[in-house]
Amino acid sequence: MNYNFFTDYFAKLQDMNQEWWKEIDSGKAAINSPLNKALNEINLEDTAQLIEKASAQPAVLAKVQLDWWENQLKIWQNVAMKSGDESDLVKPEKDDKRFSDPAWDNEAFYNYIKQSYLLFSNTMKESIDSIEGLDEKAKERLSFFSRQAINAMSPTNFITTNPELAKLTVETNGENLVKGMELLQEDMQASADVLKIRMTNDNAFQLGENVANTAGDVVFKNDLFELIQYKPLTEKVSATPLLVVPPFINKYYILDLREKNSMVRWLVEQGHTVFMMSWRNPDASMVDVDFENYVLDGVVKAVEAVEDITGEKQINAAGYCIGGTLLAVALAYYSAKRMRNRIKSASFFTTLLDFSQPGEIGAYVNDPIISAIEAQNEANGYMDGRSLSVTFSLLRENSLYWNYYINNYLKGNSPIDFDLLYWNGDSTNVSVACHSTLLRQFYLENKLKDPKGYKVGGVYIDLAKIKVPTYFISTQEDHIALWQGTFRGSQLLSGQSTFVLGESGHIAGIVNHPTKNKYGFWTNNKKTADAEVWLESAKRQDGSWWGHWNAWLADFESAEPVGARQAGNTNYPALAPAPGSYVLQTLPIEVSNVVEQPQQENSQEA
Repeated sequence: MNYNFFTDYFAKLQDMNQEWWKEIDSGKAAINSPLNKALNEINLEDTAQLIEKASAQPAVLAKVQLDWWENQLKIWQNVAMKSGDESDLVKPEKDDKRFSDPAWDNEAFYNYIKQSYLLFSNTMKESIDSIEGLDEKAKERLSFFSRQAINAMSPTNFITTNPELAKLTVETNGENLVKGMELLQEDMQASADVLKIRMTNDNAFQLGENVANTAGDVVFKNDLFELIQYKPLTEKVSATPLLVVPPFINKYYILDLREKNSMVRWLVEQGHTVFMMSWRNPDASMVDVDFENYVLDGVVKAVEAVEDITGEKQINAAGYCIGGTLLAVALAYYSAKRMRNRIKSASFFTTLLDFSQPGEIGAYVNDPIISAIEAQNEANGYMDGRSLSVTFSLLRENSLYWNYYINNYLKGNSPIDFDLLYWNGDSTNVSVACHSTLLRQFYLENKLKDPKGYKVGGVYIDLAKIKVPTYFISTQEDHIALWQGTFRGSQLLSGQSTFVLGESGHIAGIVNHPTKNKYGFWTNNKKTADAEVWLESAKRQDGSWWGHWNAWLADFESAEPVGARQAGNTNYPALAPAPGSYVLQTLPIEVSNVVEQPQQENSQEA
């Protein structure tokens, strides 16, 4: 083996260390952040509580330790005496792809490491679960952060304990490490306070060309969003237009990737007049923009524009994730202001309205951590979307973080071309005020559930006053908006509600084009207050939920199809071709002193 590569490797490593320490000295690195300090304090408090409770239950902890020691001996015997037909004593979970290389099973050294590591991981989880009297939130945090630490220490993440990496390093004379170091250096320069690992080849995609390329025009623009009207693909269209409200935490084109998986294009092909909101990427000048602004200057303005352009007094609307929360608040605002019913039907994709069960993001939902995040955001002028992206990736750390760490930095492979991962890496900031409202008033205090808990435009938001028909689609493996939580939220509304549960997760379960026929879904017309009871008697159907939703939307057509609509009108002329300019903003972004104002401000207050 040629070891000359180590000269370049360690020279690059030294340069990177110097650069990293400069960031630490300037206070930019995560190690000095208020959030990091708050996390350390919370972890110390939770660990102290665990030790206190465990000391009062010595028999429980002794049993866990004894079981671990006995199983460790059994692993040694299993490896030492293993024949070709014998299986491992400790096996990875079904969806754990870290140990797929044959050497993990066939070579005693690596097999022992694998089983010992998995036993340790299982024992840590069992230790936390077995201690009675722990605060439930503390137990959730201990489980989450211990899992993060254990998976970071996985033998798959190190060259000396990963057979595939060791073999590759020998075969390439270490060129994989040199290439990986170059990729790591590039990623560090493009990251904020936490290393953001690239997941795909960013140069393979161009917005408006091979992604976000469904033809349309921007027909309205203010300092918060652009409104896109898509060009028709049928001679006749449904009389009732459809407005889509995407989350402002991500860019809209998750619903308009390439033609083969674009929901927007599919909806246009079905004869819908589709309007899409494209949010501006916040900079420090938008520090005071709050959730209320996204409702009043966002959704409400968009509804007015769609009504004026189409001449319809009612429209269908759909919101994705936090975009659905925006839509629900707008509906409750209309009701509280006693305005005419502008929305004929409302659809919610993986939308939380009841935040009492936030999923694994709940590990960050407590006052000290939220206060630290708020302080950090105030210093930056916004919540940096790059850091937010890493946070969400670490909710599924093995599949969305460490596998890319291994592939890019240790194998030295360039990331593949994948449109969905390109979108995932195209991060957006969140304004200081809005991010605080989301974390504190929604996730921590769950104010949307309280009819006197949250105000918009001077009126309380009471979700029970929403009486329009609603369609809720959630996904079974969603780790961001648990379907049991979205199910509870659907019951806060008073109108006729249809709940559908799709297979897969937060993104793949929603972006599920019918031509792929990849994931099915469950439906159940029986009304029940319990999500699991609902699922027990639900009927599974093959194929995408898109067709089921489209048939549901057809029930709210009160008029015959009309001629295909052209973009905009006199009050709302076409300003620019889709995808517009806001979606092109990339991180980091400079403060914008000048924002093009809309050419029209047409209010249709009832």
